[in-house]
Amino acid sequence: MLSIDRSIVDAIVAHARRDHPDEACGVVAGPAGSDTPTRHIPMDNAARSMTFYEFDSMEQLRVWREMDDRDEEPVVIYHSHTATEAYPSRTDVSFAGEPGAHYLLVSTRDPDTEEIRSFRIVDGVVTEEQVRIEDATVDPHAVQSYMFGQSPATVDYECSDR
Repeated sequence: MLSIDRSIVDAIVAHARRDHPDEACGVVAGPAGSDTPTRHIPMDNAARSMTFYEFDSMEQLRVWREMDDRDEEPVVIYHSHTATEAYPSRTDVSFAGEPGAHYLLVSTRDPDTEEIRSFRIVDGVVTEEQVRIEDATVDPHAVQSYMFGQSPATVDYECSDR
C-alpha cells in the first residue's frame, strides 16, 4: 500500500494538469529504507510527448545524486496518461527500473476527475496497490466523528478532574 500526503498528491495532479496534453513525470523522494514519500520533485518530460515520458538524462543524474547526498531514494515515480486510464502501458512496464518504488499514474483525460492509481512493477509483473491519502493537517488522534442530536443522561469529559 502507498501512503502519501494529500499535499503531495495535489502537487502531482497539478503538475499533470499543467503539462497536459503532454505527459508529466517526476519523483517523490523519501528517506532511504523508509517507504515514506516526503519530497516532491517534478521533472521535465524530455520526450515532450502525449503518449510517452522520458526523464531528461542530465536532470535525472542531478536528482539521483541529490537524493543520494540527502540519504534519500525514489519512493514514488509518477507520470500521467493524457487520454487513457491510469494503468501502466507496455512501455511503462519495460522502463520500470526501480523495483522498490511505487509507480503512481495520473490520468488527465477527464479534467473534472482525479484519477490516480499506484502499482508495483517488478520483473515485468504489474501489481496494483491501494493508495491511502493522508492529510497532515488533521490530527489522526483527534475525534473525527460526531453524534448530533444525542442527549446522554451524564456527560463525562476526559478533561474533567473526576
